Amino acid sequence: MTDIAGTKILIMATDGFERSELLEPRQELKHAGATVHVASPKSGKIKSWKDGDWSDTVPVDLSLDEVKVADYAALVLPGGVINPDQLRTDEKAVGLVQQFVAAGKTVAAICHGPWMLAEAGVIQGRAVTSYGSIRTDVENAGGVWEDSEVVVDNGLITSRSPDDLPAFIAKIVEEVGEGKHARR
Repeated sequence: MTDIAGTKILIMATDGFERSELLEPRQELKHAGATVHVASPKSGKIKSWKDGDWSDTVPVDLSLDEVKVADYAALVLPGGVINPDQLRTDEKAVGLVQQFVAAGKTVAAICHGPWMLAEAGVIQGRAVTSYGSIRTDVENAGGVWEDSEVVVDNGLITSRSPDDLPAFIAKIVEEVGEGKHARR
């Protein structure tokens, strides 16, 4: 895996995140040398959701109000149905997605995470993928949906499901290694 030592990456999530879609990117990005922080609208710990089980917790490193986009090279948006559905109703969370995209930073969303991209209005005319059940939402937001394990459009990375995590994480590392992307 490419070395991205010294790079800071933000994962934005709340209760109901898909366990593997937060834990695996966090672990692998740290392994590649990045400093990874978890930001959430709530403090303390957030709980994962998998198959009816509120289980693993992850400590929150900072609140959404504390996030400074300039401090980070990338934003990762895990899925799960509950997590992005909650975050897309939070103006600060949506605003952070818009700021990361406007700054040309890498933004990666997996599974239901692209709901955040749709809510932020940042996928118009861009190639994206998502969990199949939100395809219509993505297309209605102007995204050009395709059924691929990972889709990259000028620093915007999307994947369909936990099965795609290896390709998703590899693309995050690659895109972060490339640096800032031109605004669209």
